Amino acid sequence: MGSRGSRAAVIPDVDSIRRETGFSQACLLRLYHRFRALDRNKKGYLSRMDLQQIGALAVNPLGDRIIDSFFPDGSLRVDFSGFVRVLAHFRPIEEEDTGMRDPKQPEPLNSRMNKLRFAFQLYDLDRDGKISRQEMLQVLRLMVGVQVTEEQLESITDRTVQEADEDGDGAVSFLEFAKSLEKMNIEQKMSIRILK
Repeated sequence: MGSRGSRAAVIPDVDSIRRETGFSQACLLRLYHRFRALDRNKKGYLSRMDLQQIGALAVNPLGDRIIDSFFPDGSLRVDFSGFVRVLAHFRPIEEEDTGMRDPKQPEPLNSRMNKLRFAFQLYDLDRDGKISRQEMLQVLRLMVGVQVTEEQLESITDRTVQEADEDGDGAVSFLEFAKSLEKMNIEQKMSIRILK
């Protein structure tokens, strides 16, 4: 057993979190220490302000939207299991993850489809299951800043929505979004290093 097992035991529900997220016990322990460091007032949960301390999110144009994903349904706090559940979307897909998986088990949080769902929700602000032209334009504004004129930005938005919108409703559904990104290596783009 040794000290490794006893150190991991301080994490509540570590075995179920490990199974759900795919993180190793060592990685969960590092994330737990990071969680506790972000929780400066030792409340046992993180608020938006706590997450805004993360430098990578502070400089990311979509940082606020990523922070929003930690607080589904308007909650004001995230516990450790919710924290690592969101971070698991960024975990790289390993060869053993793509092998023979029990179809009765839930799809891993870091699967290609779950990564796409996570990315889709960053655009779908009103959570209606579609990315409208206005939502696409807002995200593109955040991402490019002042480097592109408003006219160019609107042209890019119109072209992007038009190319992805197969049913002609003027918006991009999740399936249209997934299909348009099929040729991109989304797993690699969403697999960031969460611990430094």
